[in-house]
Amino acid sequence: MTMIRVGFGIDVHKFVENRDLWIGGVKIPYEFGLAGHSDADVLIHAICDALLGAANLRDIGYQFPDTSAEFLNIDSKILLRRTGDLLKEKGYRIGNIDSTVAAQAPKLNSHIPAMQETMAAVLGIDPDCLSIKATTTEKLGFEGRKEGITAYATVLIEKA
Repeated sequence: MTMIRVGFGIDVHKFVENRDLWIGGVKIPYEFGLAGHSDADVLIHAICDALLGAANLRDIGYQFPDTSAEFLNIDSKILLRRTGDLLKEKGYRIGNIDSTVAAQAPKLNSHIPAMQETMAAVLGIDPDCLSIKATTTEKLGFEGRKEGITAYATVLIEKA
């Protein structure tokens, strides 16, 4: 019998000036970036949280604390790779990842294939196992006011 586990992650970052915008490991052209200790890649952070939670490894803040100089301005793809390594150490493999990014702006649809390819390569999985959707909040809430971005992720992992 195969043991499967499910995890859920969410991450939120506000927009700030004078920062690059990284989502899903891809630099997105936009007038603002996201505030954070690392590069603030909201999608990768949500996926890391979902994976860590599914494997009962706590969360991204526990594994990669924002109080550590080691993670200051770190490329979140490194955190994603390390998260994948932690899962492998515990004997898990990724079944699939389903994620959604909520942002009024910028428009993300044209960047989704690059995000899938980038993150799948980092995790060593088939891009078909990594779903990314983008939505607006119909101008409601902080995302709708273009103050920031939220990302959600659900994952399935299996004992290898």
